[in-house]
Amino acid sequence: MSVVVVLPVKRFDLAKSRLGEEGLRSSDRVALATGMLTDVLGALRCVRNIDDVVVVTSDPGAEVLARTFGAQVIPDDPQGGHVEAARLGTSWAVDQGAFHVLMLCGDAPLLDPQELDILLHDLADGPEVVVVPDRHGTGTNALLLTPPEVIEPSFGEGSRARHEQLARDAGAVVRVATPASLVLDIDTPADLDALTAALDAAPKDRATHTRDALTRVRRT
Repeated sequence: MSVVVVLPVKRFDLAKSRLGEEGLRSSDRVALATGMLTDVLGALRCVRNIDDVVVVTSDPGAEVLARTFGAQVIPDDPQGGHVEAARLGTSWAVDQGAFHVLMLCGDAPLLDPQELDILLHDLADGPEVVVVPDRHGTGTNALLLTPPEVIEPSFGEGSRARHEQLARDAGAVVRVATPASLVLDIDTPADLDALTAALDAAPKDRATHTRDALTRVRRT
């Protein structure tokens, strides 16, 4: 097995807590998280250069979605956090014989399969770390590791710099990639505004489940 996508997914009822602090109801946050994950999984099915997808989650709804799209599912500790979930997924991928692991987030609903195929084309034999930063340039929205355990992931605020330094310390080649469909994730109201603007500019057949969720949010 060559390339495995690892997708840590937080429980839907705990997701997007910062949006909740700004007044977005729990039911709306669940609908938004569900819609975004559905769009991400749907896009991944159209990517040619991946061999498997593993969703690491403790959420029953996310598990059902993952299996619907043919992904593997690994249960995680809901208190374990994003990094621990990424480690669990990576360990599973290594056990399956993966040469490369791509860690993605489940809240990038505009994910473009063609962009991902380009990112995964002619992969290095390693060691190499490819960092996809967030739209602010400081976080990490995707991490491509060759071999899968070349570094320990260190997501969170300022993670781009940490990942680049960890890669250098490991003697790995460091590359930064900026596929447009991966740089936008959703954590804050400003991110939500940016997503709305991006959806307005995108083809109408992209991120349809997220569009539906946002329409319901706007009506409440």
